Amino acid sequence: MRYCLEYLLLVILAAVVRRLPRRTALSLGRRLGSLGRFIQPMRAKIADDNLRHAFPEMPPDERRQIVKRVFGNMGLGFIEMLRLDMFAGRRDLETLFSITGEEHLHKALAMGRGCLLLTGHMGFWEAGNFVLPALGLPTGMVAKPMKNPLVDRYFRRMRESYGAYIIDSRKGARRIYKALQKNHLVGILMDQHTARKEAVRVPFFGRPAYTTPVIARMAIKFQIPVVPIFAYRNPDGTYLVRISPLLMLDRVLTDEGTKAATALLTKRIEEGIMHDIGQWLWVHRRWKYMTDHGK
Repeated sequence: MRYCLEYLLLVILAAVVRRLPRRTALSLGRRLGSLGRFIQPMRAKIADDNLRHAFPEMPPDERRQIVKRVFGNMGLGFIEMLRLDMFAGRRDLETLFSITGEEHLHKALAMGRGCLLLTGHMGFWEAGNFVLPALGLPTGMVAKPMKNPLVDRYFRRMRESYGAYIIDSRKGARRIYKALQKNHLVGILMDQHTARKEAVRVPFFGRPAYTTPVIARMAIKFQIPVVPIFAYRNPDGTYLVRISPLLMLDRVLTDEGTKAATALLTKRIEEGIMHDIGQWLWVHRRWKYMTDHGK
């Protein structure tokens, strides 16, 4: 019953949001996100704590402004998801998105081994479901299913509406590797906390964080190129997609080699966040199990 009610509320809200002009809908999303700071004070506190540890020299007033932006961007992200299938193909690709570094994707695919897209919960991270297929690039996105199966199916349809496909993160590396064998792009968000037994500890903004080694391990073992990619929101409602040069990890498939490679990839995500700090999801408990001293 609870799942049905959640789904019904989502469908009603989506029906309203999808009828609004795009700018009006995005403005509504930003306002709803800002309201979320007061509805979820614990999340706001987590964001402030994370920023305090990552940037100890940052004044409290600046942290508060960034937390405000984080929540505004969360609201925007929700509205963007409800309208994800409403982009008008090549026209919107050219008018709403500025893309730098597309050549790095073509260079990676020319190797014939597929390509791992390294990204995180930064800006409009769902944009790849539209942008990459619109560029004619076969794309799979790794995602964790949502708890509510009705809501999960709804958003899955959104994400796959332009030709991208979702790879269930619970199915493990096998499905990812099958996609790579077809010479497809595979997008993976690598910026969230991972359970200790499945993780390695690597530095992230000066503190050790439990991080998945799966991407590094696969890239090393099969010599798969890794390309960092992030989609940032611009103040005018457009987006900047930044694609960095490909990485080829050293052929050192040992525990230490995997940890070093995971640290390198994590550093690339950190650099992507530094481009616009307020667009990352600081409300996430990225540093679980860590004390204030990072132990």
